[in-house]
Amino acid sequence: MDKAKKEPLFAEERKKKILELLNENSKLLVPDLCEYFDVSPATIRNDLRELENAGLLKRTHGGAISNAKARFELNSYQKEVKNLSEKKAIARFAAELVEDGDTIAIDTGTTTLEFAKLLTDKKDITVVVNDLAIASYLEENSDANIFFVGGEVRRNFHCTVGPTAVKVLKGLSVDKAFMATNGITIKKGLTTPDLNQAEVKKAMIDIASEVTVLCDSSKVGNNGFAQVIPITGIHRLITDEKIDERDLKEFEALGIEVHVVKV
Repeated sequence: MDKAKKEPLFAEERKKKILELLNENSKLLVPDLCEYFDVSPATIRNDLRELENAGLLKRTHGGAISNAKARFELNSYQKEVKNLSEKKAIARFAAELVEDGDTIAIDTGTTTLEFAKLLTDKKDITVVVNDLAIASYLEENSDANIFFVGGEVRRNFHCTVGPTAVKVLKGLSVDKAFMATNGITIKKGLTTPDLNQAEVKKAMIDIASEVTVLCDSSKVGNNGFAQVIPITGIHRLITDEKIDERDLKEFEALGIEVHVVKV
């Protein structure tokens, strides 16, 4: 494990990198991480403790190993390190669909966060969002009018869910909704592991005149526990070039506009 050749990282950036390293190695040792990041053992132990509390790894004497326990859904830390190149390419294409003056809804997710980062130059847009990270980024880096949807915060997923969020969304209307998903199939449509999350996603889709799904190919063909909407409820799918040709043709046969981006 070569020493990182970069400026010192913020704590959140360092923890994300630790997870990346753990994906590449069967175990990590505290001394190696100290050398890699050029920080103290106390700092690394604190990082590992927080990551273990979030269920992302298992601490051992002197280091950490992957958490072998099966999880129902990857949380935000884990999602951010998966298929990042694909997510960025999808986000770039999606950002071109936003016009000055649009009123849009942005679903919670790591791909939609990458998408939101590309909206800073858009003029006079209004953004409806239930994701804390997206709202914070846009508040600090853009002139967008931000409407944050309140409700119960889903811990470790930095978003709001529950009846309050659904009720607030039902009173709104947007031009375009940009949605994330845990799974997408012809039979089940959009799905997610969490029932409360599914209800908020559906409410966000219901208020939009146009629905675009941002989804890397690893999620195509997967079914989650709770259905959000049938596949015919979306207008457009943006995915990457690894999508199976059969899946692509099935989506297009239903009249869904599919855009395949190169990474």
